[in-house]
Amino acid sequence: MTPPLSAEEAAHSRALAELIAAEVRAAGGWLSFERFMALALYEPGLGYYSAGSVKIGAAGDFTTAPEMSDLFSRCVAAQCAQVLEHGGEILELGAGTGRMAAAVLSELAARRRLPERYGILEVSADLADRQRRRISALPAVLADRVVWLERLPERPFEGVIVANEVLDALPCRRFVLERGAIRELGVALEGERLVERPAPADEALAQEWARLSAQLPQPLADGYVSELCLRVAPWLGGVADCLRRGVALFCDYGLPRAHYYHPQRLSGTLRCHFKHRVHDDPYINLGVQDITAWVDFTRVAEAAVQSGLDVAGFATQAAFLLGTGIERYVAEAHDVVEHARRAGEARRLLLPGEMGEAFKVMALTRDFDEPLVGFALQDLRGSL
Repeated sequence: MTPPLSAEEAAHSRALAELIAAEVRAAGGWLSFERFMALALYEPGLGYYSAGSVKIGAAGDFTTAPEMSDLFSRCVAAQCAQVLEHGGEILELGAGTGRMAAAVLSELAARRRLPERYGILEVSADLADRQRRRISALPAVLADRVVWLERLPERPFEGVIVANEVLDALPCRRFVLERGAIRELGVALEGERLVERPAPADEALAQEWARLSAQLPQPLADGYVSELCLRVAPWLGGVADCLRRGVALFCDYGLPRAHYYHPQRLSGTLRCHFKHRVHDDPYINLGVQDITAWVDFTRVAEAAVQSGLDVAGFATQAAFLLGTGIERYVAEAHDVVEHARRAGEARRLLLPGEMGEAFKVMALTRDFDEPLVGFALQDLRGSL
């Protein structure tokens, strides 16, 4: 059971529901889930990431690793420092509240490895405003390096691209297997209510599922529901075009393909987040809840190779953080109380039952051959 909506939230949700319903009618009575998810998250003024609600932190709907602890960001900074040894920039995609940017810059300043520029590409006006307030509190030598971008840079740069929990928010297709064939799940109307309905899969989805399912170690049963994100390749292609030399670092919850489409994962990976409650109904709380799906990291690796990038590392979040020195950052605490706090935060970031195993980190590189410190302890590329 999710918490009740406030009057303002309910009005906002109704407005978005009416817009989506109108688009369902205009499309002939059925809309793909991919299009529904794009409207629910990104419709100007109404979508979850395009409206003004608080999203991240105690007052929001979910908490990310950088919001939980600066230990995470300091470890990201350690990886950035290695790449920036000979200069370069940082581009962060989807910077949340700006806490990671602030912590990364502070850590890099301590390491004397500041980037020439720290670009932030943010689709949420609310989050961009929170980022500006946080960055403005930094010393000028750090704050003056930060710029906000409206789109990916046209000028390729050298350095590091960082994206934490971005891939999971790309609108995806949903499907169900019926009599051994794939059917696409989408949105229809039952009266004025949005409901899920299957429809014949289009050629793009059918062909991609035929290619993908042929790679799986065992067939999947009728009634199996899951997700497939066809937007990964074009999106990653745009990111790759920005990178002349350096590393793109992605952290998200996800799995290699054979584990993603496991026979026991019968209902897929779609999750909704509303006021720190997790549920699986994307058709309620429209515009005021997050909608995500786990990442098929095999698809990310395939798209990277197609875009001319190398897959230089793939590891659990726990292995990445240990490789970049989280234990040292815990040990640097000035007193017993601070040490206990940092140790508690580290456990949440590292333990398998918390974030340590579900979250993975992938490094994609161009013209950067040096072994990356964050992947020295574990190499899961063979599982892709």
